Amino acid sequence: MLEEMPLVLAGPKEEDAGPRLDVVSIHEEHADFVYVTLQRLGVRDADAEDLLQEVFIVVHRRLGSFDGSGLVRTWLFGICMRVAAGHRRRAYRRHEETGADLAEDARTDDASPEDAAVAMQDRARLSAILDTMDLERRALFVMFELDEVPCEEIASILGVPVGTVHSRLHAARKAFQAAVVRFEARDSSRRAARRGGRG
Repeated sequence: MLEEMPLVLAGPKEEDAGPRLDVVSIHEEHADFVYVTLQRLGVRDADAEDLLQEVFIVVHRRLGSFDGSGLVRTWLFGICMRVAAGHRRRAYRRHEETGADLAEDARTDDASPEDAAVAMQDRARLSAILDTMDLERRALFVMFELDEVPCEEIASILGVPVGTVHSRLHAARKAFQAAVVRFEARDSSRRAARRGGRG
């Protein structure tokens, strides 16, 4: 699909000439970043390839409007946010994961079946909690807390000062804690209802 797209779009005037951007070089350099960003935004592996293509279709359409005043990764992050938000709104993804996705993530060679089952449940629980967070807070929380991306790199990706990352990270942690409390309260209510139904 990328081969069919015109490769070079107009960039700065020749006298300002910096490197000219084209879809193929952006894809080659940033496809892994886009894929990981989509995962951080809650896109499941089953949908990630399709959304990766959707991001680069947007890049193709909007490359002429990229003025070069920011980093390409910052621009791509914004596109990923919009594509992931659209994906949520269109309800392609339901509140379910395939057993294969969960089992794949939880499986280790030396884990017992019980340990693998517990790991799979923990991963599903974390995923359910993260799914309740807004996309930007989720992405920030996942980058820092799970992927261990340094604040300086997050600031570069988001195109904001490091101090802003710290304050947004504080808000993301609070949102995560609130989501955990809600999840645990809902889980306790369900367990109580099941116990009451048996009696």
